[in-house]
Amino acid sequence: MKESVPSNAVHLLYEVYRNVFPRVHKELAYWKEAASRIPNEELRAQAEASIKDKTFHCEGGAIYSVLSGDRPDLAVRFIVAYQTISDYLDNLCDRSTSMDPDDFERLHLSMADALTPGNPCRDYYKYREEKDDGGYLHELVKTCQDVLGQADNYQIVHGRALKLGRLYCDLQVHKHVIEEERIPRLQQWFEHHQTDWPELKWYEFSACTGSTLGIFCLVSYALGNKMDEDLARNVEDSYFPFMQGLHILLDYYIDQEEDEREGDLNFCSYYDHQEQMKGRFEYFVRRTDEEVQKLPDRAFHQMIHKGLVGMYLADRKVGRLSNAKSFVKDMLKISGRKTAFFYFNTKMYHKLKPGRG
Repeated sequence: MKESVPSNAVHLLYEVYRNVFPRVHKELAYWKEAASRIPNEELRAQAEASIKDKTFHCEGGAIYSVLSGDRPDLAVRFIVAYQTISDYLDNLCDRSTSMDPDDFERLHLSMADALTPGNPCRDYYKYREEKDDGGYLHELVKTCQDVLGQADNYQIVHGRALKLGRLYCDLQVHKHVIEEERIPRLQQWFEHHQTDWPELKWYEFSACTGSTLGIFCLVSYALGNKMDEDLARNVEDSYFPFMQGLHILLDYYIDQEEDEREGDLNFCSYYDHQEQMKGRFEYFVRRTDEEVQKLPDRAFHQMIHKGLVGMYLADRKVGRLSNAKSFVKDMLKISGRKTAFFYFNTKMYHKLKPGRG
């Protein structure tokens, strides 16, 4: 019989290292082999790099598979395939031979189709020079559709998953266009959503749309046959905007030095000063705390929340940032003992497994 959802950090970490990560690495080995067979050199290079450099995205997302009851293999298959689409397209847009928003929009239709069983695959490369991926992107989309087709009550979450997915895709289009158009496009986009989220700045809203965690949570619960309308609504409300926003703001926080060096967009750079940023991070931590109280398996979601903060703050990149020591110290104090546990555990993991960062 399937064990219950982990409710303490030791149980969760045991499950993650013993079962979740091996499943992830098995799925990624399949996609790595598929990527190596892509005929077009540029598409092959970006597909292989996205798997090599961003494995940890799939590892982190796949933790949600523990919510899928006795179907964790299916949940991991979906999460790895969907996250691999996301990371591959991010590479195609970020390190692109194209700066065309029509190209970016067309590529990201694959993510909407992946969330909609029955949608036919399209020519996602219609507006770009490189086209021949040997069926790689179509196979990723069909894998997601196939898994979702096996979730009896996926129709309950489809609309919410698609809403989160479309916000994610809009962000990717706006933030990858030519540099002088990025901020005006993102600000104009936020104007359409500002009445719903008056407490957010445009760059915070953008961060909130950049996470796939809400989708992974919805799909995992649906695969575990635990989904009803109330749960679907509560998951969306609990994850968007605050949990997802905290996730991506932390991601941008650790990348500040790297993004400044490479001239990339970083949402943390729009805060006036470090104290303001810290105050807003604290606000996101407290709001996330409040929202996850509405969910079943509350202890699990609380651990994801605390784990995100702890693991990002423990990243090696943080050491390169100015004032990082005081920022980390204050964030650990705000977030509590569980966050400190994940922080020190991650520090130890990096020492034992060199390479990332």
